[in-house]
Amino acid sequence: MQICDMVAIAKLMNVTLVIPELDKGSLWGDPSDFGEIFDTDHFIASLKNSVRIIKELPKSISEKLEKKKLTRFYMHPGSWSNESYYANIILPLVKKHTVVHLNKTDTRIVNAASLETQRLRCYVNFHALRFTSKINKVGQKLVNMLRARGPFLVLHLRYEMDMLAFSGCTEGCTNKEADELTNLRHFVNWWKVKDIDSDLNRKLGLCPLTPEETVLVLRGLGYGRDTQLYIAAGDIYGGNKRMAALHEAFPNIVRKEKLLSDAELAPFRNRSSQMAALDYLVSIASDVFIPTYYGNMAKVVEGHRRYLGYRKTILLNRKAIVEQIDRLKNSTIDMREFSLEIRQAHEDRTGTPFRRRQIPGLPKEEDYFYANPEECLCAPESSFDSRKRLPSHVQFYS
Repeated sequence: MQICDMVAIAKLMNVTLVIPELDKGSLWGDPSDFGEIFDTDHFIASLKNSVRIIKELPKSISEKLEKKKLTRFYMHPGSWSNESYYANIILPLVKKHTVVHLNKTDTRIVNAASLETQRLRCYVNFHALRFTSKINKVGQKLVNMLRARGPFLVLHLRYEMDMLAFSGCTEGCTNKEADELTNLRHFVNWWKVKDIDSDLNRKLGLCPLTPEETVLVLRGLGYGRDTQLYIAAGDIYGGNKRMAALHEAFPNIVRKEKLLSDAELAPFRNRSSQMAALDYLVSIASDVFIPTYYGNMAKVVEGHRRYLGYRKTILLNRKAIVEQIDRLKNSTIDMREFSLEIRQAHEDRTGTPFRRRQIPGLPKEEDYFYANPEECLCAPESSFDSRKRLPSHVQFYS
């Protein structure tokens, strides 16, 4: 999503874009470069009529900066900035410094940009950004293996240590585990909120569902023991102990680590972004996609599945779910009533077409562009149900 935005920004200012440098100093410690995840040559060639993209800063410019004893100009562009901001504020800085390095690139453009910008963001997302042949080959193999077993549901089980520490959610954790998560949150400087009330966040629907809560939700939605579940996730916090309830309720659980051999997985180990890319390809191809937390991957998968024909994506109402789970635990309702409540709460949360909610002045409260890129799903002169599609690089999953 950030790369798509940076291409759009370069287009707005009519400047050259250097292939993005990926963050290697984050909590995940992934050393992958852009070209180890995405097909660089395809990226450059497919956008040649829109933006000039180069693999690295030309030597002549680097030498010029060095000769003048100048360093690159680093800056954070403003969050949720409109297009005029880049023309009037950032472009003069590029002209002044020759090279500007944007080192904060998340949510740097408003959701409701011009149609030209929206279409370009979609083109980058669904066509120009193509995974490497190595990733695509293994991703396709995973999909084929799952398809051979029958329909499958991808569960994006966001119950990993980093997410729990960041969100401050400790439901079902021991005191020792809760302390460990709190310590991690205080250790990571760029996580600004340190003191979090876990119980309150859970009741507000701000916590990822636990594996045990997820079992109840899947049952409530009508999924039975024969459902083939693919777990798209990293290491689940608590390991096998926390996954026991899911395995008991749904014995047909698989992960890439179970489907692929050690040799096939070896090139991706300790490369969290490349491992996530495999999960991403399986997620957009699945019969049903259910994220247990509405994070960045969940949003971009949702948007991609809309683009591929509004494939079923169940967006969980965690606040309503937690309320009903607590009622079930307190014996206020039985499983039949719980199931009815859960199904009613999700009747209109299955990834079907709807207008993206816009709130002027409150971009964080709006529906995110990449989760519902409606400008790329239907022609403006047509009815909302008439889709105008861009070419897709994942047609083998269609």
